[in-house]
Amino acid sequence: MSFTRDMMIRYTFTAKRQSFARLVSRASMLGMVLGVASLITVLSVMNGFAAELRDRVLSLVPHAVIVSSEGALTQWQSLAIELQSVPVVKHVAPFIDDVALIQSSSRRLGSQVRGIDVQAQRGVNNLHERIVSGNLKELQSRPFTIALGRSLAGQLGVMTGDVVEVVLPTLSVTPLGVFPRVRKLLVVAEFEVGSSIDALQSYVSLETAKRLFSRGGIDGLQLDLGSPDRVAEAIPVLREKLRDMPGQGTAPHLTIADWRESQGSLFAAVKMEKIMVGVLLLAVIAVAAFNIISTLTMSVTEKARDIAVLRVMGFTSSGVMALFLGHGLLIGAVGIAVGAGLGVFLALWISEIATLLEQLMGVQLFDPSVYYIGRLPSELQWGDVAITTCLALILSVLATVYPAWRASRISPVEVLNNG
Repeated sequence: MSFTRDMMIRYTFTAKRQSFARLVSRASMLGMVLGVASLITVLSVMNGFAAELRDRVLSLVPHAVIVSSEGALTQWQSLAIELQSVPVVKHVAPFIDDVALIQSSSRRLGSQVRGIDVQAQRGVNNLHERIVSGNLKELQSRPFTIALGRSLAGQLGVMTGDVVEVVLPTLSVTPLGVFPRVRKLLVVAEFEVGSSIDALQSYVSLETAKRLFSRGGIDGLQLDLGSPDRVAEAIPVLREKLRDMPGQGTAPHLTIADWRESQGSLFAAVKMEKIMVGVLLLAVIAVAAFNIISTLTMSVTEKARDIAVLRVMGFTSSGVMALFLGHGLLIGAVGIAVGAGLGVFLALWISEIATLLEQLMGVQLFDPSVYYIGRLPSELQWGDVAITTCLALILSVLATVYPAWRASRISPVEVLNNG
């Protein structure tokens, strides 16, 4: 066994080989290093983007909402108290949702307008932490005020302290005809999440929403479950609670939905993008792995006399095959090990490396106005490292089988007679 191991190492790393064969061997190893390192790094960056997107989106999106299919909830306070008693529920906040056109002197844009209780809202999302201009508390203290997303305010050409007109989805009959209802609102705050929400969402107080949209109650309740990852275990508990709730006479058709239903397509697209990028980069590893075929084929041709001598000395066909399988696997394993180490290093330090490159080149690689982020995020997941190394190793094994089999079929008599 030790003799076979020594031969594998000699065939892999000896300098006494034809220069071209040695070059191909090193190229195969380098290709494996670059392929594995690239795949681990890119997957980590994709994980970072997904985590960053999730944090930003879920900073405003509640973990779950309860709504009624039979209109507004009028006696919602008792429902909120019942839900608050459920252990998985940390906070409850009412809301009213509708759409409207918001217009300034220069533009008119659509927006989803959400009426909230400012104090209760602090428990279900981080809106108060995302305020970049103005004071969110003024929504509650001053009637007919509004908070706009930073992108929405920028497109409208307004800022905190300006007045905008909200065109409501209802009609007003006047002596001059039928016109859509329009109400002027004062912009008291701007918020910024760093996603498309900034261009679509706006907030008013609960009382202002009731008057704007002629609501007799609220549309539903927002729930905070402590963590978005607890949704899967919390939703069945809440559904059971709603079925057993004695006060459902005021709203007999309560339904519950979680953030996975409202934002699921977005995160599914991000996950699919990660899979597709992974498959494309795996092709690079496959090319590097199958370069081992060329390396071993050339090695078999170069070492034909050595193989014949080994056979004469008592090596069996299976022993020769094992020798060249080990030779190929050693090339692949060294490339995989170095590539995995390099990939882990890059995944852990890619943000700092990108920042250093920005400083050296004097350019900003990621413009926040375009990408919503100002840095390159990265999140190393050891599961990705394990999958990448295992797949690379499997491809290396497959690439070594044919040349090793060919080496085992060499006839020592023919080689020595022809030599």
